[in-house]
Amino acid sequence: MTTVAIIVAAGRGTRAGGALPKQWQMLNNRPVAAHAMQQFTDHPGVDQLVLVLHPDDIGTDLWPTSPAAEVVTGGATRQASVLAGLQAVEGIADKVLIHDAARPLVSKDVIDNVLSALETHLGAAPAVAVTDTLWRGAKGHVTGVQDRAGLFRAQTPQGFHLAPLLAAHRAMTEDATDDVAVARAAGLDVAIVAGDEDNMKITGPDDLARATKLMRQRMDVRCGNGYDVHRFGPGDHVWLCGVQIPHGRGLQGHSDADVGMHAVTDAIYGALGMGDIGQHFPPSDPQWKGAASHIFLEHAAGLARENGFDISNVDCTLVCEFPKIGPHQPAMKAALAEIMQLDGARISVKATTSERLGFTGREEGIASIATVTMVKS
Repeated sequence: MTTVAIIVAAGRGTRAGGALPKQWQMLNNRPVAAHAMQQFTDHPGVDQLVLVLHPDDIGTDLWPTSPAAEVVTGGATRQASVLAGLQAVEGIADKVLIHDAARPLVSKDVIDNVLSALETHLGAAPAVAVTDTLWRGAKGHVTGVQDRAGLFRAQTPQGFHLAPLLAAHRAMTEDATDDVAVARAAGLDVAIVAGDEDNMKITGPDDLARATKLMRQRMDVRCGNGYDVHRFGPGDHVWLCGVQIPHGRGLQGHSDADVGMHAVTDAIYGALGMGDIGQHFPPSDPQWKGAASHIFLEHAAGLARENGFDISNVDCTLVCEFPKIGPHQPAMKAALAEIMQLDGARISVKATTSERLGFTGREEGIASIATVTMVKS
C-alpha cells in the first residue's frame, strides 16, 4: 500500500500580512510550507510527497526544494488544486493525506491517528472538540447561545483511500471548503480522530508569532563534537579547513588530511547520530585515497538538511605550533561557509598552541576539535 501526502500550497492568502502568501513567509528561517512538508517526509508511513503550487509560483525560488516533492500545478480553488494533486498520483497511491501548507505544526501523532483510522475507514480527519461557549451575535451584541455539543474544529491532514475520494471530487459540482465536505457529498463515511491544539492554521499576522513561540517549545536541538589528528610527513603544503597553506611539511592521511574539515564533518555526523567519516567513507576503499575533504563535509551537511536540520553554528579549533593560522582564518571561514551553504557569521575558526607540550608541541602533527549545533523545528 502506497501512501502519498499532498501538500496544498496554491492559495494566495495575504491576511497574515507581508508581501508573500502565508505559506511562503518565513518561520524559524524556513518557509511555513517547508515545516509542513518536513513532517510528512520524516514520517515512516508516508511514501511520497506532492506539492501543489499556484501557477505563478512554478519556476520561482519561493517554494522549498528540500524536502523533495513532486510539483503539481494547482487550480483556481482549493478543491481544484486538490483534484490536480489526486489526479497526479492516480495509479500510484492507494491512500492520500491532504494537508494545508499553512499548518506547519502538524505532529507525528496526528498523522499516526489518521493513518490508523484508514485501516478500517475510507476516510479520516483530525479535529478538536469545541469547548468554549458559543454565541450568536449581530451588530456587536449577543443574540443567543449556540449548543456546542457535537461540534468540532476541523484540521488536516484529511486522509482517504484514493479511488473513492478521486471519484467524489470528479463528481462534485459545488465548491467545498475541505475534502471531508467532498467525501460526505458522495456519501463516504469519515471518521473523526484526535487532533492537536498546536496544529494551527496560519491565517492572520498574530498566527505567525504564535507558531514561532510554539515551534521554539518543540525544537529538536542537537550538539555534536568532532576530534581529528594527522601527523606531519613529506610535503610542501597542508590543507586546513579547505585552504591550502604553504608549509615545509605535509599532513599524512588517506585523503587530503584536512584535519579541521574532518573534525567539523565528524561533529555533524555525531549530532545526527550517524557515526563518523570512517563509516561513510571507509579508508579501506581505494576510491577515497587522496580525496578532497570537501566531499565528506558536503555529504554530512547534506544529510543534516535531508533530516530537517539547520546548522546553527560551527566552532573549529586547530591545535598546532606552525603554520600560523591567523592570516588564513577569513579564507577558512569562507570555504567552510560555501561547502555547508551556511552564513559565514555562524562559523568560527580559531587556533591555539599546546605550549610546546605533546605531539603538537613537538610539531609532529596537527589536531583539531570542532563543535556543531543543529536545530530541527
